[in-house]
Formats: sequence, C-alpha cells, structure tokens
Amino acid sequence: MKSSRYLVAVPAALALALAGCGGSTGSSGDGSSDSGSSAGAPTDDSNCASEDVFCVGLVTDTGKVDDKSFNQSAHEGAQAAAEELGGFYKYIETQDAKDYAANMAQFTNKSYDVVVTVGFLMADATVEAAASNPDTMFIGVDQDYSEQAPEGTNITGLTFPADQAGYAAGFLAAQMTKTNKLGQVLGLEIPTVVAFAEGYKNGAKAVNPDISVATVYHPAGDNAFSDPVWGASEAKKQLSQGVDVIFGAGGGTGNGALQEVAKSSGAGTDTFCIGVDSDQWETVPAAHPCLLTSAMKLISQGVTDTVTAASENGEFEDVQTTGEVGLAPYHDFDSTVPEDVKTKVADVVSQLQDGSLETGVTL
Repeated sequence: MKSSRYLVAVPAALALALAGCGGSTGSSGDGSSDSGSSAGAPTDDSNCASEDVFCVGLVTDTGKVDDKSFNQSAHEGAQAAAEELGGFYKYIETQDAKDYAANMAQFTNKSYDVVVTVGFLMADATVEAAASNPDTMFIGVDQDYSEQAPEGTNITGLTFPADQAGYAAGFLAAQMTKTNKLGQVLGLEIPTVVAFAEGYKNGAKAVNPDISVATVYHPAGDNAFSDPVWGASEAKKQLSQGVDVIFGAGGGTGNGALQEVAKSSGAGTDTFCIGVDSDQWETVPAAHPCLLTSAMKLISQGVTDTVTAASENGEFEDVQTTGEVGLAPYHDFDSTVPEDVKTKVADVVSQLQDGSLETGVTL
C-alpha cells in the first residue's frame, strides 16, 4: 500500500455551485470497460500489484455509467482521480445484484489499490469485500457504515447531506409554484432518496405550510433507477392534477419525469422541473425547457478527493466521509427567478451551511 497519513473526513457544506460533467466511456458487452489513461500512465491492469502503479476500479449497482446522474458522477470522479494521479482506471457495470462480490473480486484479484462501489444497495457486499481484502481501499458511495462499524481502516462510506439539497430545492419550488401543488417522482425508497424527498417537502412547507407535495416512489425492482417510461408516466399524472413544479430524483427514472415536464404545455412559464445529483442542465439537455436548477450531491468531486487522499494515506481515519451538496445555477431561468426569491434561497443555503437552520429530516 502507498501510505503516509490519515484521510480526514471532508466537512459537510452546502454551496450554490456548478458540477461540470464530461462524456462517459463506452462499455463492452460484459459490462466492463478500461478507461483512457493520461500520457505515461499504465494502459492495462497487469501491474497493479506494483508499488509504482496505482489502479482504481469502480463497480456500479445495476445501473450504467452514462445514466446522466448518480453513476455517471461517481464514474467521472474516479476517472478524474486516476488521470490526475497518473494511474489506471476501469469500471464494471453490474448486471445483477448477485454479481456484486464477483465484480469487486475482478479488481481485488489483480491487486487494485482502490475500489469504488456505487449505491446504497452495495453496502453489505462492500463491507465483506473490505474485510477479506485489507490491502485494498474501498470507498462506498452513498453507503452508511455507522451501524455496521467495519473494523478495518481500509473502508469509508462517502455520504452526502441530501436532505439539505432537497430542502433548498423545495424552498425554491414553493416560491415558483402558481398552484401551490408540488410533486416529486423518485427512484427506490432508500435512505438517500427519502432524505431528498423529505427535505424537499420540508423546504416547501417552510414557505407555505398548506402547500401540497405529491410524492411517488418507484416500486422495488432492479429497474428502480433506470425506468424513464415509468418516471414520465408518473410526472404526467401529477401534471394532470395541477402540479406545476416536479422534482425528479432517481437516475434514469427521474430523468424521464424531467423530460415529461419539459414536453408539457407551459414548460418554463407555468410548469417547471428540478433535477438531482449533478447539474442536469449539463447532462439532460432535453430537460432545458423546464429545468430551474438541480439539487446536487457533489459526487464527482467527493469521489476524486477521497480517491486522491487514499492514494497518499493508505488508511481512512473515519468509517464515514461526508461530501458536499449544492444547488446548481439557474442557467436560462436566471431572469425568471425573481431577485427576492434568489436572495431568500441564498439565505437558506447559508443557514443550512452554518448549521443555524435544520431540515427537520430524521431517517
């Protein structure tokens, strides 16, 4: 292991920020792909066991690295870290949950330095893999190990205060609605998604306690975060019920909701949408007609920073590392959002950041 000092958990913060997203790599038929390397970097993983070679692997849950949301952000963060460090990077897209362990083993068997696993549902498998492979560093994105309390110092869960981003988005939405009816179309009902949803509802009700917030979670299943048809259908139902601002949070499923709002009559004047995870203005151009902002987890930067620190340190000081969240810029809607609303949203963001305002979300 390459080690020198401990990794200190990043303090949580909320910032109005832009998370830029680049293109994703293609994948081969088996769901795995080698990433491009920087000049002079290794071109394959045949020498990952060498002290002079730094190798980063990433395993998605049952989703794709080009989902224009959660997985893509983690992929781009891991890829950027490998490039900055002159290392090698490869990802595997899980096709079935039963393959979690086998997919991680493809990396640990070749002595990869860091393995990034993406998604709440991979937590148990990641903890088991870390216990069996003490010489590999594991970073579990959106995985909370506080109750499992892994004994090794080679694992950390990278989590984000999603309730804060959701709260800020709901606070904005409640001041843009004309019908006092908001909606949210969500992926699987897991803690991170619930945190976004409850934060959104509480932020909206802080503006107007009587506002209604229609909420629907995708039924359990492997496609909960990759079902744009279902997302579009649910958004269409909410629009028909008078909802005029919809928060789409759930990978491809949420993207389907955003695009349905974008196609609605009055999109951008009477109906609006809010994206999630990354600045979806950059990743879902079809949502431009309605996209006010995005409730972001700064996943790319969080993954890059945590991988980079792991390359230097060799141990994690804490079992949990906290990343940052934020609201994306208003882009083409900057002139649509009234100045007094911008000021109020900025004030709420500042209060969330300094801890003087709590979201009221408990999971």
